[in-house]
Amino acid sequence: MDATLDPAVDDADKDRPLFDDIRLLGQILGDIVREQDGEAAFEVVEAIRRLSVAFQRNADAEAGRGLDALLKRLSPSETVSVIRAFTYFSHLANLAEDCHHLRRRAVHHDRDEHRNGGLDRAFDRFAEAGVDGAAVARALQRAWVSPVLTAHPTEVQRKSILDAERAIAELLASRDRLCNPRDRAANEVQIKARVAQLWQTRILRFVKLTVEDEIENALGYYRSTFLKEIPRLYAELESHVGRPVAPFFRMGNWIGGDRDGNPNVTAATLVTAMTRHAETVLEHYLAEVHELGGELSVSRILVVHSAELRALADASPDTSAQRQDEPYRRALVGVYARLAATLRNLTGKDVLRHEVAPAAAYDSAAAFLADLKIIEDSLRRNHGAPLIPIRLAPLIRAVEVFGFHLATTDLRQSSDQHELVVAELLAHARVEADYLALDEAARQALLLKLLADPRPLRVPNVAYSELATSELTIFETARRLRRDYGADAIRHYIISHTETVSDLLEVLLLQKECGLMTGTLASHEAASAKVDLIVVPLFETIEDLRAAEPIMRAFYDLPGVEALIRSSGGEQDIMLGYSDSNKDGGYFTSNWELYRSSTALARLFDTKPGIAMRLFHGRGGAVGRGGGPSYEAIVAQPPGTVKGQIRLTEQGEVINAKYANPEIGRRNLETLMAAALEASLLQRSEKATPAFLELAAKISESSRLAYRALVYDTPGFTDYFFAATPIAEIAQLNIGSRPASRKATRRIEDLRAIPWGFSWGQSRVTLPGWYGFGSAIAEAVAADPDTTWALLAQMNTDWPFFRTLISNMDMVLAKADLGMARRYADLVPDKALAERVFQAIESEWQRTVDALARITGATGRLADNPTLARSIAHRFAYIAPLNHLQVEMLRRWRDGLREEKTQRGILISINGIAAGLRNTG
Repeated sequence: MDATLDPAVDDADKDRPLFDDIRLLGQILGDIVREQDGEAAFEVVEAIRRLSVAFQRNADAEAGRGLDALLKRLSPSETVSVIRAFTYFSHLANLAEDCHHLRRRAVHHDRDEHRNGGLDRAFDRFAEAGVDGAAVARALQRAWVSPVLTAHPTEVQRKSILDAERAIAELLASRDRLCNPRDRAANEVQIKARVAQLWQTRILRFVKLTVEDEIENALGYYRSTFLKEIPRLYAELESHVGRPVAPFFRMGNWIGGDRDGNPNVTAATLVTAMTRHAETVLEHYLAEVHELGGELSVSRILVVHSAELRALADASPDTSAQRQDEPYRRALVGVYARLAATLRNLTGKDVLRHEVAPAAAYDSAAAFLADLKIIEDSLRRNHGAPLIPIRLAPLIRAVEVFGFHLATTDLRQSSDQHELVVAELLAHARVEADYLALDEAARQALLLKLLADPRPLRVPNVAYSELATSELTIFETARRLRRDYGADAIRHYIISHTETVSDLLEVLLLQKECGLMTGTLASHEAASAKVDLIVVPLFETIEDLRAAEPIMRAFYDLPGVEALIRSSGGEQDIMLGYSDSNKDGGYFTSNWELYRSSTALARLFDTKPGIAMRLFHGRGGAVGRGGGPSYEAIVAQPPGTVKGQIRLTEQGEVINAKYANPEIGRRNLETLMAAALEASLLQRSEKATPAFLELAAKISESSRLAYRALVYDTPGFTDYFFAATPIAEIAQLNIGSRPASRKATRRIEDLRAIPWGFSWGQSRVTLPGWYGFGSAIAEAVAADPDTTWALLAQMNTDWPFFRTLISNMDMVLAKADLGMARRYADLVPDKALAERVFQAIESEWQRTVDALARITGATGRLADNPTLARSIAHRFAYIAPLNHLQVEMLRRWRDGLREEKTQRGILISINGIAAGLRNTG
């Protein structure tokens, strides 16, 4: 697989190492294909690549006909071999790009060139604005910034594949340090071995992932990246601040606690998640304490130590005569023994490297931290400060951030499920026979009355339904886990489909019923009542987002609610859903309604001093689901909506792209941290003038109508979607524990937003990321073109929200390929329907491209990001064959040629296209 470069691409010396790496990996993969599958297979791969490139780049009709003829002649076995080759080439090219990103970052650092998204650049801006380190440290005292890992089904890679790719990435990165030809040759031998391992490793799963599998997959990123890189990131931050900062940057988790639409998540999976989290973090601590004991060989004969350290050493079970003069080692032997006992208590697992003697377990992470602080203090006061940064300081920071729970696990369930449980409780308790029949006002009045009553609702010896029993067990399990692992183990309860105030009150009542609330909302004790879990509404659809501020205002106006929130810690998370709002109203309208909703909520909570509002952004990988560069997305948030408080989901294949490589992972974490700091501490004047806001509102409404006219109002559109994308085949991939659709229907409304966006990415339409914008702009400028175009250009220049939206749309269009999309449209049996829908898509695509060109002044895609433009242009050459092959395999499969290898070819091609496009889910 000769990674031939287009002359237009190969014009930048700075990217030559990247192309050299891609060429090397392509040659190695080609050698593997030739050796493993034979010369004939290799020649077929090369022929397809050449024809595809000619057809793709030059619109060579003859090449297109030749490609079609060749694809139709391939046997199922040949097809699978070719698809595997191009899929692995996509994977290897990703590794080369990641390596080059780090290479270029190092060059910029050496030149003292500070780029957006780095702490260096953030602190340059702070200095310019007169914000000193003390101000930063103060701002972080109550801050909470958290990426939250979720298990949505677009991560299509097996762990075995990821492990091999991680090894290749490390070998590739090491080549820059190898000058000796012999060493470089040896390096290539090792890379070839790993590529051969990839080629001989099954890329698809035989069985569907379980929740337990998803838990294990996520833990791999903690071991490789988060546990080590987050403490390093804190150290870098503190070097800028000049003093210690609070542990404001934490990890979050949904895996094992997110029940919405996933019947496989239960109290048992929550226990499994928490147990495995504790096991992972405690094993990390045990390894670090063991290594630290080997390093702190400080003798009391030579150096004084503190009385507290002496007491810690004397309490240790270590009686070795060899260490009698080494108090730090003796103390750490004791710490290790207590950690080993803690591991047994919390997980039931024994340590591989046994302690010298039994010891009492730690009752909390705080007690473990206190012992480490004693060691740190003694070193600092007795000439041992140089020994602290190497291992002790990162370990202390890890304990502050990860505790014994590793990550804060959220609970999530749909509001209709809570409603059913409450109705059942009230009926059995003979409080209300038909709660579901009550109107909203009556529900609120009843729920408030019950929240003010200390008596429980459950009746002994009553057989409750499986749903009620399961849901109540979740709450009770959460109470126990918080006791065992710490309050930060479970902090948030997210309510999907929040549509009324009673949706919030129902979860408060369920917490009260299960011991997660102390006191009541009775007027005489509301100010002292406390609730353990933050009740987090999730506003998802366009209608829900518009109702968010009124619902929260009404909730806080209820008697006792504001006092309850204050006494419970003064934190209010509110989750905003990007996925369903986009599927509901299209890209521009989704973003506009999110902007309006977050602005309105910020104004509301400005009237609630002492209560910190924290927006939780449910961003996916694709731009149509909130994806795009994280730095730009965060700094473009409306002023006043961050204030040191932000959570955002990390989903699907994006987790692997961002965090599989530890160094790439640290840079992505740094971007989140830097962006949150800038959005919180820099006084940005809101440049959204009334004229901007008025025009955005008009564009939003027109865009929404254009989007819905296609997706919901076009007869036969659902049939087109299911035929012109691999949505049905995606559902067969064993890529997640959650069903692809909420209900067993083909309705777009019931389809989950993730496979919706994923399917359009596969067929290269990327429709959720742009459709409707072109029509909206055409309508907006019709009355007064010159004035409106000028205003749009000004919005792109002066308004971060609008500029980021336009930039992301530009990226989506760069990844779209209407020529390829037409080949997918040819799969639709009803040719009249296919032509009608595709013409609508093509016309809107052209309108959108024309609008972007007029607004930005750039005629091509990604004019302001030439590096990404070159990357995408180069990627098309090896994504395109996968698309062509996928179309051919889909045609065979749907025509009744149901061979196992045909299905396998389809599923592998889905993997390869996702890898090539990177942010598609």
